[in-house]
Amino acid sequence: MACLVLVHGAWGGAWIWRRVLSPLRGAGHEVHAVTLTGDGERAHLRHAGIDLHTHVADVVGLVRSEEPGPVVLVGHSYGGMVITGAADRLLQVDPQAVRALVYVDAMVPLPGEGWGDAHAPEVVATRQAAARAHDNALPPPDPADFGLTGEDRDWLLRRQVLHPFGAYRQPLPFDGERLARLPRTFIDCTEPAYPTIAAMRTRVRQTPGFRVVEMKTGHCPMVSAPQELVRHLLDAAV
Repeated sequence: MACLVLVHGAWGGAWIWRRVLSPLRGAGHEVHAVTLTGDGERAHLRHAGIDLHTHVADVVGLVRSEEPGPVVLVGHSYGGMVITGAADRLLQVDPQAVRALVYVDAMVPLPGEGWGDAHAPEVVATRQAAARAHDNALPPPDPADFGLTGEDRDWLLRRQVLHPFGAYRQPLPFDGERLARLPRTFIDCTEPAYPTIAAMRTRVRQTPGFRVVEMKTGHCPMVSAPQELVRHLLDAAV
């Protein structure tokens, strides 16, 4: 059985994985959902100095504390940046520490690339202006942008919080060859396709070694299509 470590995206928290936890554990896997510093129930810890290294350290710290054996790191949206950095740090110490990487409609950075580097200039400008107005934090969008409606939209509206913005243009150095040796899966959520992930959809299809799975749902499949997402996560954990 595998150990899956689930890392949320911007504005989220461990709570966003709630609908997939029981099915994954029921299949016999060990599962940990991380809340990154300044997000979710840790929003009270948010300050202007939080950056990508802080969030990478959150994941590395959990893995080292739990000592679960080789892990499958699963990152959603911005969480793709975090699992990439965490995998690189873990593998530097133990070449067997990471079993696979799963990017759920997520950022898949190149070495030295930042979260916002692949975004259109108008997106970068809008987000930077919003962060300046909120003490270096990014206010959440309407969950309707993720294809969520009704009770699902309301559920996110009640829980989303400002996301620390220090990571947005921060470069992520890592050993691309080291990570390329891992099994890597990209789950492409296509209906509606979230615009800021567009460049990643193209990138993974042009990168050898990536398995691409399409889901006909929006940007948050752990909310909108949890049963289907569980099946794909189980496949990736084998």
